[in-house]
Amino acid sequence: MNIGLTGGIACGKSTVSAMLVRRGAILIDADQIAREVVEPGSPVLARVAERFGQDILLPDGRLHRKKLGERIFGDDAARKDLESLLHPPIRAVMKERMRENESHYPDKLVVVDVPLLYESGLEWMFEQVLVVYVPRELQLKRLMARDGLTTEQAERRLQAQMPIERKRDKADVVIDNSGTPAETERQVDLFWRQKGLR
Repeated sequence: MNIGLTGGIACGKSTVSAMLVRRGAILIDADQIAREVVEPGSPVLARVAERFGQDILLPDGRLHRKKLGERIFGDDAARKDLESLLHPPIRAVMKERMRENESHYPDKLVVVDVPLLYESGLEWMFEQVLVVYVPRELQLKRLMARDGLTTEQAERRLQAQMPIERKRDKADVVIDNSGTPAETERQVDLFWRQKGLR
């Protein structure tokens, strides 16, 4: 069985995915795959540099993520261009790893962590979608604290994603991560038992 795991920035997706992995789930992380497809020398990185300029590369050939982030935040056209370059190869690797894991470990839960799952229209890839939720005010506060952002910078990042309340409403399963770690753990336990997982 597979599930898509998503939520908003600073909602605690990594926390919940770690809880699922501790119980025996297999994790496929779209952010990790996104880093792999732009490794130095990759054709994907070459296309990104062609579109956004050679100065988005560090001296050692790696992607200068911060500089690229500054170019695309607040510029919808630039963000869409970047997504059109990155999403197809990321999806191809995700599908391949899902297939491999489901055939090698048919009894395991395969969890695919995809931050922009709904924004990218990827619900169809999964048997269920689990959303890690915290109310927007708390999400904003956590994001500012985690990344050292001003309110305005954090707001811009939240506005680049679908509102967390909308994601919660679309979800098959919701884990509310606004309380204590123990409360989140209890919800993950309940989900695990309901799926009949061992």
